[in-house]
Amino acid sequence: AHLLFSYLLLTLVAMPFVLIPSGCSNEAPPMNSMQQHRDSMALMTTYGVSKLISDSGIMRYRIIAEEWKLYDKTQPPRQEFPRGIFLERLDNHFKMDLYIIADTAWCYDQSLWRLKGKVYILDKENDTRFWTEELFWDMNEHRFYSDKYMRIRKPDREMEGNRFTANEQLTQYHIWQSKGFMPMPKERQKTPAEPAIPL
Repeated sequence: AHLLFSYLLLTLVAMPFVLIPSGCSNEAPPMNSMQQHRDSMALMTTYGVSKLISDSGIMRYRIIAEEWKLYDKTQPPRQEFPRGIFLERLDNHFKMDLYIIADTAWCYDQSLWRLKGKVYILDKENDTRFWTEELFWDMNEHRFYSDKYMRIRKPDREMEGNRFTANEQLTQYHIWQSKGFMPMPKERQKTPAEPAIPL
């Protein structure tokens, strides 16, 4: 009986030392292919999107899109609108005063937009129209910019160029390699010549 008790006690004491090594392994658990490519997969895909975006606590923008993908593991995190986007800017009375249309759009860190394809902007307040193939919109700096060919048309002028930057209201802008027409200042306009007086 004493030998049997000693055998059982030795077995119970030895078991933890047998089990512990299997629990302290440094090997990571196996990952399937879906887990390995999680950083390149969309967290969410939504169809038929209509959403509002606030700025300083006030609803300023509305997005309408056929498809919206959200990537939370990419660097930086991004939203993707592969089938086009219609983006409205709202005034203080929640009426649309500007809208943007693009074939494809991306939004990085919820602040930097990249719009590509047939990009068109209409600023109803200033009656300004803008066309380009690619446009960046920095919502933190409140400006548009592009390195692609662009054209802007206002009631009294029309300009085009291969690079530009502008404020969000499209009232202050700089265009590189530009050409177009604009009204001549009054002080530089020549007055018509007076008819000759016959002698």
